[in-house]
Amino acid sequence: MNKVILIGRFTRDPEIRYSQAAEPVAIARFTLAVNRRFKREGEPDADFINCVAFGKSAEFVEKYFKKGMQAAVAGRLTIRTFDDAAGKRNWYTEVITEEINFTESRAASESRAGSARDSYYDSMAEAYAPPTDKSDPSAPPEGFAAITESIDDDDLPF
Repeated sequence: MNKVILIGRFTRDPEIRYSQAAEPVAIARFTLAVNRRFKREGEPDADFINCVAFGKSAEFVEKYFKKGMQAAVAGRLTIRTFDDAAGKRNWYTEVITEEINFTESRAASESRAGSARDSYYDSMAEAYAPPTDKSDPSAPPEGFAAITESIDDDDLPF
């Protein structure tokens, strides 16, 4: 099985081209910076992984993703070889994108772009914080009824 799942940030705006076939196909190339989980001294903090998307997926990438935005990519790993002008064999590894999804809101992405990294994480913590509802915490949520001791097991649908 050949399956790759990445979450990272675009290192630059995606490059899009169209094939020269009778019916041109969009081809988007981009690089994701994926943070390493553990860092050894003297090693980089991230890996830079080349990705390519085709067709509608490529057009989606071009339209909605820009440098610095975070995305989740699922695809397959490919390794190509080619000989350069000097006759030396070169290897090129990339991820063929099968799915790409947003991992942050547009507002979070825009606020991060205009501010420091710490304030970005602060805004994300605020965005995902549970609501501060001052009502009775023991009351059931709206649209639900509390189950009381007076309900028989025969009345329950399960």
